[in-house]
Amino acid sequence: MEGCKKKMRSWWRTSPSTILLGFMVPLIVVSGLVALVGLISFNWLFNSNYYPWMKSSIFTSAPFSTNLNLSASVSPPKDGGVRLDLRRRVVGSGEIEEARSDDYRLNRSTAPPLAIEARESTQEESVENKENIFIIPTNRSHILSSFNETHALPLSSRMKRKFNNIELLEAKLQRVRTAIRDAKNGNQMHDPDYIPTGPIYWNPNAFHRSYLEMEKQLKVFVYEEGEHPIFHNGPCGSIYSVEGYFIHNLEISNFRTMDSENAQIYFLPFSVTSIVHFIYDKNVIKHRWHPMKQTVKDYVELLAGKYRYWNRSHGADHFMLSCHDWGPEISKSVPELFKNSIRALCNANTSEGFDPSKDVSIPEINLPGGRMNDLIGGPSPSRRPFLVFFAGGLHGPIRPILLEHWENKDDDVQIHKYLPKDVSYSAMMRKSKYCICPSGYEVASPRMVEALYTGCVPVLIKDHYVPPFSDVLKWKSFAVVIAKEEIPNLKKILTEISTRQYIRMQRRGKLARRHFEVNFPPKRYDVFHMILHSVWLRRLNIRLHGG
Repeated sequence: MEGCKKKMRSWWRTSPSTILLGFMVPLIVVSGLVALVGLISFNWLFNSNYYPWMKSSIFTSAPFSTNLNLSASVSPPKDGGVRLDLRRRVVGSGEIEEARSDDYRLNRSTAPPLAIEARESTQEESVENKENIFIIPTNRSHILSSFNETHALPLSSRMKRKFNNIELLEAKLQRVRTAIRDAKNGNQMHDPDYIPTGPIYWNPNAFHRSYLEMEKQLKVFVYEEGEHPIFHNGPCGSIYSVEGYFIHNLEISNFRTMDSENAQIYFLPFSVTSIVHFIYDKNVIKHRWHPMKQTVKDYVELLAGKYRYWNRSHGADHFMLSCHDWGPEISKSVPELFKNSIRALCNANTSEGFDPSKDVSIPEINLPGGRMNDLIGGPSPSRRPFLVFFAGGLHGPIRPILLEHWENKDDDVQIHKYLPKDVSYSAMMRKSKYCICPSGYEVASPRMVEALYTGCVPVLIKDHYVPPFSDVLKWKSFAVVIAKEEIPNLKKILTEISTRQYIRMQRRGKLARRHFEVNFPPKRYDVFHMILHSVWLRRLNIRLHGG
């Protein structure tokens, strides 16, 4: 015990520095251990998935992306799939590039499918623009300036993105494209007037959906510039009657909008038939095209100078309509009109520049007196004594071959250059099972529609021709298509079609007829609406970029 007291007295006699060192060494060791444990706990906290607030967007592993994937493609099946999806043209500033894209996808993006530029907003947007604003998460982890300060970490940092009219419009059209694509294998939608069905359509569900979307969405801006009789006017009582009928009814229809900023498509309301009638001088041989082409060129230049829409799309969202044979040639007066714009033409000849991916084939319809009186209807198949009928002049390269082989050669094959005065042309069509519709000088002819009106199965003999509404209608289900080289075998080809198959085709032709009927005023699914629908589909095939 005494020894222990001696040791304690000697320790107290030790110098202060020695005592201080004795206290500091253990303290340093303990502090190091605490720091090590604290550091490990801190790192574990920020790597943990347990705490709900750690899922805030400021800790997202991938940054926001607006990259567009334009490589997706949907090609129409060879066995009669959706023919509504044609080649889409992507229109930007300065160029037009072809694309086979059916829809556009964003990679890990919550924004609409558009090529857009973000705009940071420092002010509150007006109420009118609220639908134009989209809120997106952004990576803002740099806001943690110091771990020694106390911060309330925001659950979501927001940046406002505003979209211009073109971007909003294209977003709506993209939803339409997706709806049409999804309708291909979907259920039939309700329609109180008519539900497309049967083999006359490539895909009745897709057609029905696209038609209903057209009725809900399509807005056409008709330029008001131009005066009668060249503009806002057209014939209504001849084989070119579709021009006047369409122009008049579009200008008074619900599809027309006076709001040019929110229109999806723009109509050039000139009549090629009126241009030919009032401007063409048959006594002028040299430069006979110049005055007519100059009229169209001046008109387009006027619109391009007054409005921004033509230059914005290079004319790709504009369309013209012509049933005159010279429509394709006159459209060449403006290169962009010929190459880019949608041309609704009766003379749909691919050898003359008609492009089915952007142009529209429309029917040539002869309306005597401008009405449909007594044009529709015919007897049943059993009351048609003649196999096939044709009467017409020797226009073009096909008709001479037809008359050479069959004129007055067979009682079943009624082929005539001219009918006797006491024989009615329409009566002969009603007495015949098949009616030949050959090309003349041009591919367009009212004979196809006349055959459908009278219940006669059309026989098409045309080179380089795209039939009307063939993006929707499967023509071979209700018409016979023969190459001109097969004209000598005409009777053999037609007689080899069984009675049962002929009756099917004749009945299908009656169903297809509603799409070619001219109504006053227009009715749903008639020729006026089918022309608009074809234009609508071509508009869906292009995508505009820019402001």
